[in-house]
Amino acid sequence: MQARIYQPAKTAVQSGRFRTKSWIVEFEPRSRQEADHLIGWIGNGETERQLTLRFASQEQAIAYCEKNGIDYTLSLPHARIVRPKAYADNFIRRT
Repeated sequence: MQARIYQPAKTAVQSGRFRTKSWIVEFEPRSRQEADHLIGWIGNGETERQLTLRFASQEQAIAYCEKNGIDYTLSLPHARIVRPKAYADNFIRRT
């Protein structure tokens, strides 16, 4: 079983950073999804794919995977660049 450990990014729609501090463990799919012949719904028999585990720190997520014998891939977050701005900067005349 293969899992991916990452820290979620801020959503593009919202300006807040809600739920970006936790670390998430998601399981990678082992088979592709197929349409059900009777109903036509898309899915497969993997229940691990529906599971998302949240941890308070990266170390806790790694410890969980190592304790349960799960191979994992760690994706580190990109550094956030904050450029301070002021409202008065809109009225500075640049030549």
